[in-house]
Amino acid sequence: MADENKDSAARDQVDVRELVAESDMGGRAPSGAVGKALLGVALAWSLFQLWYASPLPYTFGILVFNATEARSIHLAFAIFLTFTAYPAFKRSPRAYIPAIDWVFAAAGAFCAGYIFLFYTQLSTRPGLPTTMDLVVAVAGIVLLLEAARRALGPAMAIVAIVFLVYVFAGQYMPEMIAHQGASLSKGMSHMWLTTEGVFGIALGVSTSFIFLFVLFGSLLDRAGAGNYFIKSAFALLGHMRGGPAKAAVVSSAATGIISGSSIANVVTTGTFTIPLMKRVGYRPDQAAAVEVSSSVNGQLMPPVMGAAAFLMVEYVGIPYTQVIKHAFLPAIISYIALFYIVHLEALKANLSGLPRRGDSTFAQRTTAYLMTVSGFVVLSGIVYWGIGWIKGVFPAGSTYIIGIGLIAAYIGLVWFGSRQPVLELDDPDAPVFELPETGPTLKSGLHYLLSVVVLIWCLMVEELSPGLSAFWATLFMIVVMITQRPLMVHFRGEGDLTASVMQGLRELLDGMVAGARNMIGIGVATAAAGIIVGTVSLTGIGLVMTEIVELVSGGNLMIMLFLVAVISLILGMGLPTTANYIVVSTLMAPVVVELGAQSGLLVPLIAVHMFVFYFGLMADVTPPVGLASFAAAAIARTDPIRVGVTAFFYSLRTAVLPFLFIFNTQLLMIGIDSIPHLIITVVSATVGMLVFAAATQGHFMVRTRWYETLAMFLIAFTLFRPGYWWDMVYPPHVEAPATEIMKVIDAKPADDRLRIWVEGLTMEGKEVKKGVLLPLGPKAPARDRLKKIGLTLVPLGNEVTVGQVGFGSQSEKLGLEPGFKIAAIELEADRPDKEWMFVPVLLLLAIVILLQRARLQAAVKRPTAKAD
Repeated sequence: MADENKDSAARDQVDVRELVAESDMGGRAPSGAVGKALLGVALAWSLFQLWYASPLPYTFGILVFNATEARSIHLAFAIFLTFTAYPAFKRSPRAYIPAIDWVFAAAGAFCAGYIFLFYTQLSTRPGLPTTMDLVVAVAGIVLLLEAARRALGPAMAIVAIVFLVYVFAGQYMPEMIAHQGASLSKGMSHMWLTTEGVFGIALGVSTSFIFLFVLFGSLLDRAGAGNYFIKSAFALLGHMRGGPAKAAVVSSAATGIISGSSIANVVTTGTFTIPLMKRVGYRPDQAAAVEVSSSVNGQLMPPVMGAAAFLMVEYVGIPYTQVIKHAFLPAIISYIALFYIVHLEALKANLSGLPRRGDSTFAQRTTAYLMTVSGFVVLSGIVYWGIGWIKGVFPAGSTYIIGIGLIAAYIGLVWFGSRQPVLELDDPDAPVFELPETGPTLKSGLHYLLSVVVLIWCLMVEELSPGLSAFWATLFMIVVMITQRPLMVHFRGEGDLTASVMQGLRELLDGMVAGARNMIGIGVATAAAGIIVGTVSLTGIGLVMTEIVELVSGGNLMIMLFLVAVISLILGMGLPTTANYIVVSTLMAPVVVELGAQSGLLVPLIAVHMFVFYFGLMADVTPPVGLASFAAAAIARTDPIRVGVTAFFYSLRTAVLPFLFIFNTQLLMIGIDSIPHLIITVVSATVGMLVFAAATQGHFMVRTRWYETLAMFLIAFTLFRPGYWWDMVYPPHVEAPATEIMKVIDAKPADDRLRIWVEGLTMEGKEVKKGVLLPLGPKAPARDRLKKIGLTLVPLGNEVTVGQVGFGSQSEKLGLEPGFKIAAIELEADRPDKEWMFVPVLLLLAIVILLQRARLQAAVKRPTAKAD
């Protein structure tokens, strides 16, 4: 019977891995010369992207590609690999590639590469396409849609087709959404021969940034970092109450940093975590739902965020480091809340943890942990200040000195890891399962963290571009993959040195190929989403969406936000994270900005984009579409719909966050002006989310009663948004005349924002009056600060009007147009800090804790009684 169960589990694991292969990398794996040729194409794509991201083309002056040419080559690789790696239908052959797919692959690659091949000729006839241009454009669109259907499922292709129909049949649409329609020549050239459609910003971001981060994650995973993260999470947390579920949350957060796919994250960590969660007492649907929620949350986790972080850079117009800063706190809060939810589930069911291998005491473990953390803090300080000193003393040779130091640190960490015993996770289905030892496990893979440190250092300290930062981190990972095994063999004094070198090279090749194949879906998704973006710019459908939501919501702000959330959820169904964000941000973000501004809701653009991104991502959890739920259900051997429902319930904390940071942007680390303010914000937000999680679970210290639940919802709301009550007592802003605007901007500190009200006629002849939150950037004279955001103001007597708005500038993104009049400016009122509202709610929380503690103590005295 045990053998049958083991065989069944093995079959389920194979089925799940096939699901991942078909959804993320393509289901075909032909052998022989064809298989090697496809490996060569994938490898060539990775090498091209490394070359394009590196400084080498400019150093040697050869093979220098501009952005448009690079996008064309990027898409050509993606489409070619789509038709060769993804079968057309479920019954299509997997072992070989049919002739028709070779034809589609070649034709698709030619159409995608057409801009690169004929770049000079196309640049001489803008807006005047030839017959050949149109044939290539039509064929390219058709082949791109088919590629999207294969790689992403029917949802993306259907959405793109609907928008294409809208482009050409606008005059036949209902009156509210009708437009004059576009000719074949105008529509196809706009979509395929310009950078407004398929080859637009989204594909550019995929080419410049996303590929390098996906490749870096693939190499890190192939090197063994994914396994290291999972082992470390189990070693640290597996012994706790409900330990496997807590390990699933932490390991999914760690692998989410290097993975751009929620379904791959489910399989990577879920293969171990789900059986072990079931072993300690979680229901199969609960075990699968915890893994799904954790893995999907990985898409919220900086620095990659399912590739959406890089798109936000372009769409919002802020530096990548700012996107990471704004996204970090909500992601961490969401993970802490999920960790707490699985703890509450363990409490309710009285679940235990897994046995340890060692017999160390709690004091010994605590001491070792504190020593390790202290060591990291001290080491970080030495590195930071030491590198700063080196750059100051040896400015010319600092790069070489730091490089030598990095290699020395890497070799030292590999030596340190080689001193540890080789520890592997047991088979999760084995009758006896013991956790790996904490100390040796953590010490064995510290050199993996060094590559992440290189990436973060380049981004945050050196302030290099995301693409160049990822290039240097990837280059370091290549060195790691080639050398780590030979160094381990050398330091341990056992094993075959030549075989270890060859194994490292094979793993490097596998990582490069896997990185390219992981990018197929993202490359096709960003290109297909360009059709939606092109439709919006060609037809003005974005304004129509605003009018429709305004009409349905009746101008009510909360109804409007709820409608946008639901529409984002629907639009996100069946779409991968990247395409999902492009679609919802293109259609829904302008709606929130425009209607919110008319209602007095003035929030930074990043908050709006995070709002629609979060709800688009919730579609990955929501049944009946979420593939992550199907993958987890296959491992848990349970109903995927039930998994999806349970996972959605666990993810309510994620659904609440966007509404909260729209109204309290401090949760996005905006408007925080001191270290104490930062600490108060982080602590209050964390406590608020824990209280909210307990209220939704109906369990805190014991089962909650209805009045305690209401009190906990009130506490959570106030901790997240204290200004709601404070604004009723103290108005948050006071008006100042528009003529004072230049003086006010001069006085504003660096990176502050200014609230202004504008009114006037839009280019469409619509009269508007709305608020705008101007980002002011670094400290500088007022005119320079306005110029940086593309805005010129013209004083006319007692009035100030908008003179010019830069194309593609932040001012244009905020909806400002020439001729608008500055009606008023709003300054922050001098009032007590809104955080004083925390005092009464913390007292209320103390009362709830005392009530629950009394019932808990009573239950302990009467063991047979229920604590309710």
